[in-house]
Amino acid sequence: MAKKGKFYVVWEGHRPGIYNKWKDCQASVKGYTNAKFKSFETFAMAKKAFNGNYDDFKGKSTPKPSLSPEKLASIGQPNLYSIAVDAASSGNPGKMEYRGVHTQTKKQLFHQGPFLQGTNNIGEFLALVHGLAYLKKQKSDLILYTDSKIAMGWIQQKKCKTNLKPSAKNKPVFDLIERAVLWLQQNTYTTTIVKWETKAWGEIPADFGRK
Repeated sequence: MAKKGKFYVVWEGHRPGIYNKWKDCQASVKGYTNAKFKSFETFAMAKKAFNGNYDDFKGKSTPKPSLSPEKLASIGQPNLYSIAVDAASSGNPGKMEYRGVHTQTKKQLFHQGPFLQGTNNIGEFLALVHGLAYLKKQKSDLILYTDSKIAMGWIQQKKCKTNLKPSAKNKPVFDLIERAVLWLQQNTYTTTIVKWETKAWGEIPADFGRK
């Protein structure tokens, strides 16, 4: 019997991924020869395992989360019916890119860059606007995760409040910023933007892994 609150990683099965219900995991592995799957106590643990190799986790007990059980309970678990966006910048400013992925499967839905000169905050802002436009075009009711409070604030204000000065080198970035701001001003949306709880869940699924 599966315990409430567990997450199930399926490395090899009919539909590899991360599941928060045993019945969904079971459906993914039932009848699949040499299926590889394991349960974990938190989404962060499950995500780390899914991004790794089954052989590295099959015989190990799952590590304890860094936050207290009370804190984890108050935060809850991520909604897998969602997409996640993130940006990466090598330097500030530096080469910048951003992308959006499906939270559960990590399937990449969109990607822009790298651009020669940008900042992480700009990338996070552009990623959010791209995500909003993508979900509106798809007529999707998925929620949208970001780990950037700054970008969330810029979205609310419909402004990119960067201190980066325009130049010939970063013109493509500022062209995107202009388009993004114009989209926010001319469009309405129903998508819910939610802060990704990194301390409880680990790195956001769209993370580029450059920490």
